Amino acid sequence: MLSQIGPTGFILLAVIALLLFGPNKLPELGRAVGRTFREFKEGARDIISDDDASSRKEQEKAKPVAADTTAAEKPVDKRLPE
Repeated sequence: MLSQIGPTGFILLAVIALLLFGPNKLPELGRAVGRTFREFKEGARDIISDDDASSRKEQEKAKPVAADTTAAEKPVDKRLPE
């Protein structure tokens, strides 16, 4: 969706935001949006890690305990991109 908006579209959005909110309010709004995205990303990471932990526990319960564990599995990185 953002790939369709060119540089002139971003400039137009910035001018409209400046007219609506004024120069004093824009930095505050930017910080609030940044905090919101950061909290959302942390919450999503928590949910993913909780799901991974619960699925590992279920797999450990279902899998019989082997006497010889020679192959070490490489952990899968499921973090969200930053």
